[in-house]
Amino acid sequence: MSPPILVIGGGGHGRVVIEALLAAGEEVSGVIDPHPSVAAMLPDGVPWLGGEEALSAYKPEDYQLANGVGGIGEPHRRDVFERLGAAGYGFVRVRHPAASIARAGVVLGEGSQIMAGAVIQPGVRIGADAIINTRAAIDHDCRVGEHCHIAPGAVLCGDVVIGAGTHVGAGAVLIQGVAVGSFSIIGAGSIILRDVPDGVVVYSKDLRLERRR
Repeated sequence: MSPPILVIGGGGHGRVVIEALLAAGEEVSGVIDPHPSVAAMLPDGVPWLGGEEALSAYKPEDYQLANGVGGIGEPHRRDVFERLGAAGYGFVRVRHPAASIARAGVVLGEGSQIMAGAVIQPGVRIGADAIINTRAAIDHDCRVGEHCHIAPGAVLCGDVVIGAGTHVGAGAVLIQGVAVGSFSIIGAGSIILRDVPDGVVVYSKDLRLERRR
């Protein structure tokens, strides 16, 4: 039997993670968040436990974590995963039962999250702590790096490569074979027809490409 799960972060993304875990029949023992106000938004039976100091009561060998921190291109989510992983905690893979995940050659990294309606085709590799959000479609043989966020409704055609820490905005479409560098942002609704370097923000509708600060 799998260990019970604590969700780190009870904001918007955290609640989506909780719903996916509960839908999959997992036991969610509570939420760790510095803001007591999140308690009012949690589903019945999932308590707010306190800020990160409350983790001291939950030993790494007895509990798994799920990363409920969201954000666009921000380092806080990655920091939570790396810092608490170094403290000995393992991060559960989140797979909503309404996601479609191929049986052939799919690799899901530690702490990766596949949300409702997402489609993962054969040969896809998803890195640790990456989010494949609601109704995103990842076609055959794509590579999505660790700590990436593929936002709702985004489409990666076959053989696309996404570098670590990159955010692909809602409804963006990346044609087959393109490569996107690490720690970049693809704007919502963009259509990406060619490779994108590291550390830039791309909005294809006005053909802007900005270096991230």
